[in-house]
Order: sequence, then C-alpha cells, then structure tokens
Amino acid sequence: MVKIRVIPTLLWKGVGLVKGAKFDSWRRVGSVLPAIRVYNQREVDELILLDISATQNGTKPDLEELADAGSDCFVPLTYGGGISNADEVRFLLRSGADKVSVNSAAYTNPGLITEIAARHGSQCVVTSMDVRSIGPDLWECVSHSGTRPTGHDAVAWARTMQDMGAGEILVTSIDRDGTMEGYDLDLVAAICTAVSIPVIASGGAGSYADMVNAVRAGASAVAAASIFHFTELTPAGAKAAIGEAGFPTRVSYVEG
Repeated sequence: MVKIRVIPTLLWKGVGLVKGAKFDSWRRVGSVLPAIRVYNQREVDELILLDISATQNGTKPDLEELADAGSDCFVPLTYGGGISNADEVRFLLRSGADKVSVNSAAYTNPGLITEIAARHGSQCVVTSMDVRSIGPDLWECVSHSGTRPTGHDAVAWARTMQDMGAGEILVTSIDRDGTMEGYDLDLVAAICTAVSIPVIASGGAGSYADMVNAVRAGASAVAAASIFHFTELTPAGAKAAIGEAGFPTRVSYVEG
C-alpha cells in the first residue's frame, strides 16, 4: 500500500514567504532558508516551494535562490513558478529541485508536460491545478496564481494532464486556501476518481482530521501551509493521526 505523505507548502513571493487566504497572499511568514532548515528537523516527507509571483511578473525561475534552498534541503523538493519550457527544468534539477510543478504554462502548451516527462521521467513532473467552484460538483481551473479563468473543467483537465505524462497532480482549492476550514473533499474525491496517478490535496487544512479526511477521499499526499505556520500542529502529528486512522505513513522520528 502506498505510504501517505505530509508535505508543507512554502509560498515564495519577492524576498520572503507569504500566506493569506483564497490566494490573497499578503502576510509575511518568514524567509525560505530558515523555514527549510526547520522542516528538515521535523522529518517531513517532502517540501513544495512555489514562486507565486514569477508567472504574473513574467520572470524566470531564480536558479541562484533555488540552489541556496536546495543545498539546505534534505528531503525531496518540488519547485514551481515561472516554468515555461523544458530547458529550464534541466537547470532547476541541477540547482537542487527533485521535481518541478507546472501550472499556467500547461494551459497554453500541454505538450510541455510530455516533453518534460520524456526528458526526465514522469516522476519529475507535478501538474499543479488551482481550481475554483463554479457550481455543484463543478470546478474550473484558474491560472496565473488564481487570476485568470481558463475555461477548463478541473476533472477533465486532470485526465488530460495524466495522459500528457504528469506523474502527480497537486490540486488546490482556491475557495478553501488559507481558511483552515478543511479541504474540498468533493473536489479531492472527483480528481482521485478520475486519474490513477497520485493526487496531492491542498487548500484548507486546519486540523489533523482534515488531513485524514482528504486521505479517505483518495489523496496520496496532503499539502498544507497555514496549519504549520499559525498553529501548534506539526507534520509529525499529522503523520501520527493518519497512521492511527489506518493509513501507512513514512517513519517519522519524534520532534524535539
């Protein structure tokens, strides 16, 4: 049975990390390197580092900053933000990323997913989907950090991304992001039912129970930010709760 992963998400904007609600990320929560060092000590399974301003600003991935982050990161690191071609991925992997997350560029060039997978393997490609509810059991994909509706149905797009070669899907509910009111479980279940590749649930975690519920809905991993920034809850505690609910997790040492 696949072991469930707990993955903190770091939202990088300008010179530091930020967090807000519903993609209005205004609150400064620290710097990249100290956060990575803390999570290294907390025995997390992986980390996701997303430059949420790169695509909107038309900037390329900051390879120097990523190299600094990667040198201090001792768990698999997924980087996303500003990726527009497969050549950039080669440099990102050399700079310390283990996987890349592609979001906005995939809508204009779905073949980019196929090209990255062909060069580096499907396990390297995480398709990121930011989605907003538009009706009962209906969700639309939104690009450019939640600012541009794409017209793509989220469930259909997940299938397309799997067909194009993505190894994982990171699905984030814009409506739940930063609210700590729980994941959109209907969304998670719909995406997990539609594809056979691992799905990372994101957006809304406020308790260990929320994470357990996302796993019950089919998620192979749970990503979270606010719960780790603003509460006393920890990745190790999340893994313990998921394990107690009957789902296998990777071994975690007791946090000091």
